[in-house]
Amino acid sequence: MLLYTKTELMQWVNAHNWPTGDLFFQYVTNLGDGAFAVIVIVVLLFRSFRAALMGVAAFLLSTLIVRVLKEVVFTGSLRPLKYFEHSEWQYRIIDGLDIHSYNSFPSGHSTTAFAVFSLLALLDERKNRGWFWALLAVVTAYSRVYLFQHFVEDIYVGSIIGTVSSVVVFLLFSRYWDRNPKDWHNRRLRF
Repeated sequence: MLLYTKTELMQWVNAHNWPTGDLFFQYVTNLGDGAFAVIVIVVLLFRSFRAALMGVAAFLLSTLIVRVLKEVVFTGSLRPLKYFEHSEWQYRIIDGLDIHSYNSFPSGHSTTAFAVFSLLALLDERKNRGWFWALLAVVTAYSRVYLFQHFVEDIYVGSIIGTVSSVVVFLLFSRYWDRNPKDWHNRRLRF
């Protein structure tokens, strides 16, 4: 982003496409959807109420920040389709894909993906799997640019918001519960 304009970055990503990628990224992008975050939170209930509460708090905090930025600060920011509407550049979009026109900055899907996968990395007892959670977040965020829904700057800022939200929630909740241990938050749902 320091070396290239948002147009140049978009053109590069748009030029590097392939049929399998079209299909792959249409599904992977759902890992940044709010519904996926809710599914993860429900699964965390089977680990501990503590983990699920952290999931709820991280999701709500990151979503609140993105909503304020999208609807108050950067309201109406153009997405790639609208931004390049009158351009001579012949961009490529996937047939049948619903592409939005406004409220591009920051990317909500990228924020959610980084919030969810950062929290999972923090909660994962096997820290050597952190690369796996990071890879899932990065691929999900990249899908937003690949699918012509966002610019690189949108997913970059979304990734920061999501990661910071989860780290803050994890640290605050962990510190509080370490100082005020309660039995209920270590319980979990059972079948």
